[in-house]
Amino acid sequence: MKDQRQAISHKLQGAGKGCSGRRGAVFRAASVAAAALLLSACAGFPTTEKQVAATDPQAPALDIQSWQTEQGAKVLFVASDALPMLDIRLVSDAGSARDGGHPGLASLTSALLGEGADDMSVDDIARGFEDQGASFSASSYRDMGVISLRTLSDAQYREPVLTLFKQVIASPTFEQDTLVRIRTQMMQGLRMETQVPGPQVSKAFQSTVFAGHPYGQPSDGTLDSLPAIARDQLQDFYRTYYAAGNTVIAMVGDLDRAEAEQIAEGISAALPQGSAAPQLERATPLAERQRQHINFPSAQTHILLGNQATWRGNPDHVALYVGNQVLGGGGFASILTDEVRQKRGYVYGISSHFGPMAAGGPFQVSLQTGNDNVDDALTLTLDLIDQFVQDGPTAAQLEEARTSILGSFALGTADNSDIIGQLGAMGFYDLPLDYLQWFNQQVRTVTAEDIQTAFQRNLNPDNLAIVSIGPREPQIRPEGANTKQADSDAGEQPASSSPSTPSTLAEPTDAP
Repeated sequence: MKDQRQAISHKLQGAGKGCSGRRGAVFRAASVAAAALLLSACAGFPTTEKQVAATDPQAPALDIQSWQTEQGAKVLFVASDALPMLDIRLVSDAGSARDGGHPGLASLTSALLGEGADDMSVDDIARGFEDQGASFSASSYRDMGVISLRTLSDAQYREPVLTLFKQVIASPTFEQDTLVRIRTQMMQGLRMETQVPGPQVSKAFQSTVFAGHPYGQPSDGTLDSLPAIARDQLQDFYRTYYAAGNTVIAMVGDLDRAEAEQIAEGISAALPQGSAAPQLERATPLAERQRQHINFPSAQTHILLGNQATWRGNPDHVALYVGNQVLGGGGFASILTDEVRQKRGYVYGISSHFGPMAAGGPFQVSLQTGNDNVDDALTLTLDLIDQFVQDGPTAAQLEEARTSILGSFALGTADNSDIIGQLGAMGFYDLPLDYLQWFNQQVRTVTAEDIQTAFQRNLNPDNLAIVSIGPREPQIRPEGANTKQADSDAGEQPASSSPSTPSTLAEPTDAP
């Protein structure tokens, strides 16, 4: 029976819904013929250029049900019988922004969840979930702490898993020997980060853009802060910030409303009892340009540009999102990639994004370039940002970005794991239940003038922080100085062979 449960669960872990489930099989198909056969089974799937052009992507329609438990937890639930699975995600206002004067406290607390509870060891807990074909995980980010569970939805498998799950969240032990072990691992990770440039420049950017704000602290702590964190601090943090009144319970699976309510009440009762944490103060943008450089003996220079520029709830959010798709978020179709990589070969990869969080969010451009090209790459990138803020996108650029966003939007709810991410984000950031439909409609109607106004209102190119790591600090060339001319030869090789540095500031949410 144990082997049967595991086989069923493992087979379904990555499965999707309807045609999206077949999509994974298409990518594994051994031949074009097999792929075509699978795609033809999806009714209405466009198979000709004319059909694709005529397709009008719509926002995913989810029947989201919401209520509050007796203990104050917000619940968002979507019934889905596509798979005999149940996904649960607890999203608490328990991220590193709540660390106070103890950087790493949230991350360390999260890392110890599932490492012991009541009289159960970490092995007992892991074996208990695995024997039922279930998976458990916990993670921490800047805004939130996340606890996730996936199990078979049939009651005979589900109930033992939920019993174990409630034990784990009701009484984590935070044993001292486990604390020492996990803390040692985290500190070793910090030491390793000093050997590579990416994490160093990301943390420097974070502390520069969010100086004096909780978002500016290193989420994973420091070599000085981690040893000072004691077991009672972990216990207090868990009781305070993983409280039911400070938690969203998102559920997707093969359940009815009555079953979902019963499960949510049980989980809510198992959590510590308490209310929502006070709102964080809004981060403020830098009022002038800040420069920070880290000397590092590397063959490439990593550069991060940006400023505090947005937040969840910003009325300009859609205009900034769509505009960024044109500027640097649209891959090879974006201005930054076309001008800095394709035409001049300064970089291998360059990208930009807005990362809205509860109390702020950066605009960030990341690039890596060969040391010989660093001044030209930085100067050109700043010029392109300034030009876009002043002029906005062209009509053609906007339409291309709009088509790309709408065309991929439905994939955001392709399977249960995607839906649970959407629900967690919507609940945590208090977004309306029809948010996905609203966003889709706003993308359809946003204008180039809206984007231009939004960028000018939220982003001052003269105040962007410039944070870099490499052998020398990059210099901005004087206006009119010679730089490499655009080269239309597609065969020109880029100057860098590594992808751009990813941001460490974004939250793990799928809501656009």
